[in-house]
Amino acid sequence: MTLQDPPAAGHNRPSRALPDDALAGIEVTAEFTRFRQRDDVFTRAFWDDSVRSKATDGFFASYRIDATPRKGDGFQQKDFALRNAAWLISDVVSNRSAATGRREGFQAPIQPDTPVAPVQVPVDDPARMAAEVKRIARFFGADLCGITGFDDRWIYETQVDTRDFSETPVDLPPGLTQVIVLGHQMDQPLVQTYPSALAGAATGREYSHEAAIVMQLAAYIRNLGYQAVPSMNDTGLVIPFAIKAGLGEYARNQLVITPEFGPRLRFSKIFTDLPLAHDQPRPRGVRAVCDICTRCADACPVKALPFGAPSDQAPNRSAIKGVVKWTSDAEKCFGYWAKLSSDCAICLRVCPFNRDYARWTNRAWLKLALSPLRRLALWLDDRSKRAARLKPKDWWGG
Repeated sequence: MTLQDPPAAGHNRPSRALPDDALAGIEVTAEFTRFRQRDDVFTRAFWDDSVRSKATDGFFASYRIDATPRKGDGFQQKDFALRNAAWLISDVVSNRSAATGRREGFQAPIQPDTPVAPVQVPVDDPARMAAEVKRIARFFGADLCGITGFDDRWIYETQVDTRDFSETPVDLPPGLTQVIVLGHQMDQPLVQTYPSALAGAATGREYSHEAAIVMQLAAYIRNLGYQAVPSMNDTGLVIPFAIKAGLGEYARNQLVITPEFGPRLRFSKIFTDLPLAHDQPRPRGVRAVCDICTRCADACPVKALPFGAPSDQAPNRSAIKGVVKWTSDAEKCFGYWAKLSSDCAICLRVCPFNRDYARWTNRAWLKLALSPLRRLALWLDDRSKRAARLKPKDWWGG
């Protein structure tokens, strides 16, 4: 049954530019409206009859033991088995408060398991503390870490109660001033097998990793005497925070391109009041490449990715309003996921920035791509066969 939309919560305010918006490539219009989590296409699949179907129900069911193998390399029982096992730790965390309507890490912040210490460790040098936090993040297993200021534009207007998918307030404590953004690298050979259920293990592994990492890093901060709320896909939009934290640039495929791993990352975040120096956005020229490159849009099976220039037009209610950017049609995209019974990241696989930058040849290519010779870089990429799909049976064969 489709639920009626409740009245707006009343926390939206006119769009406003912040000093580093232009550097980050963020442009909001007068029509800007904070996003309601209930409109996320994955959440809509539970309550919106225009999205929900037998296929979407089967998609979610396939992440449990009742995954149905079918014909096709990459969709056998062992492929689903590895994918679902990769998600296990994330599932344990997200399901532990299900009885109260909280799906932690997805529809609600992760509940801290550590109290805030009654005595605060004094912070006289926020820059030094930021370096320490980044060191601890790497120790726990994060591949990237950046820090930016709290910006309520990207916090959801409301979150949902997963018992009936009604809207509830976002339950962040007051006084949070910083956002620590963590990047978690996806396995490149598995990414090369998209689309397949096997490739979903690359996504699931990082969700399980990030669940542990954000909880541990938040526990460290809380032991210092400061608030820290660990967060994955919940609470707010991570991409603007990741860009503001200097981790990368926004691309046509809706992903953040990083100089270390290209688009091959998942992101998590921690909201805190620990005094920390901020990183700055680092535009390097990705936008100029995406302006002339449509490989992701060309490769999308359902044409869910845009071909034109960035726009503030929203294809449907699953897109934020009043932000000028490349925006996918989330309904088309998720519809294809449902047919696969697994996630699809063909757009990630074919992205020219999806490379192993430990190799000097790929670092040289990146330098070329971010220069005025970007068309030559794309020409070379086309001839490299880098984007070719790896057959899942070849991944299993080592």
